[in-house]
Amino acid sequence: MKHLLASTCLVAGLLAMTGAARAECGDVTIASMNWQSAEVLAALDKFILTEGYGCNAEVIVGDTVPTITSMIEKGEPDLAPEGWVDLLPDVVNRGIEEGKLIGAAVALSDAAVQGWWIPKYIADANPDIKTIDDALKHPELFPDPEDSSKGAVHNGPQGWGGTVVTSQLYKAYGGEAAKFTLVDTGSAAGLDGSIAKAYERKEGWVGYYWAPTALLGKYEMVKLEHGVPYDAAEWKRCNTVADCADPKKNDWPKDKVQTLVTKAFSERAGEDVMGYLNKRAWSNDTVNKLMAWMTDNQASGDDGAKHFLEENEALWKDWVSPEAAEKIKAAL
Repeated sequence: MKHLLASTCLVAGLLAMTGAARAECGDVTIASMNWQSAEVLAALDKFILTEGYGCNAEVIVGDTVPTITSMIEKGEPDLAPEGWVDLLPDVVNRGIEEGKLIGAAVALSDAAVQGWWIPKYIADANPDIKTIDDALKHPELFPDPEDSSKGAVHNGPQGWGGTVVTSQLYKAYGGEAAKFTLVDTGSAAGLDGSIAKAYERKEGWVGYYWAPTALLGKYEMVKLEHGVPYDAAEWKRCNTVADCADPKKNDWPKDKVQTLVTKAFSERAGEDVMGYLNKRAWSNDTVNKLMAWMTDNQASGDDGAKHFLEENEALWKDWVSPEAAEKIKAAL
């Protein structure tokens, strides 16, 4: 009977501790943006906060501008796992200065990357090609699908900021004089298809793309260097302005992608939860491969989060406390 009473007290104590942890963290709203990497990161945070730290976490639909604005003005949602802060720096800085936002971990440890890429098999076979200038010396390696006597730089569809910049860099680096054509791929699917087609045929390809993406998890590409340092003034003056006639060579700045939390949530979440949110970061290579798996398996964000946790324990266990790690493994 004594053993039974002791066991009952132990269970009651554990339940009380779990309830206290859940009460401390409480309800958490997590914004899932409308793209794959943000979807899986939101699902990952939900799983870890719920199973590891006893939060009552809920994922809601969000997007960069309305989500971050709402966090500042209304104090909700509590958490934006993948905040592209360079898209609205004034708003984010105001929120932090006013004490309404807290910047947690940089979600992408090597930042979001845009630029011109070539297939890895081309880079391996031509180790002298490191920069945009190097690539433009070899139109024969990157043939225009409509005119093999010229090379081709593949651009994104109209309406993308990256398409404007690529058009301006094409002028700045002398693409036309180097006997290259700037190819309008027409759509996101057209751009993806041009890379897939080249890869499957082991043909040359050069053009605009970005990371993290599922495509770069499936097809290994190498980003070309720009050969010059980033000039913010020139970037704003001409590299991003479609009708600017005299763009200069410039590097493509990386986008800072940071986890943002409301000040109110940071104060009630507890040290353990904020400790996790201040550590949790992954690389483009990790996310690219995860998204490629999700795409190939038609997996949801929840599926992707569980797959990541099952396959990458050595990475995520350093983000969480030992106690949380055991609970997460048990939940899997």
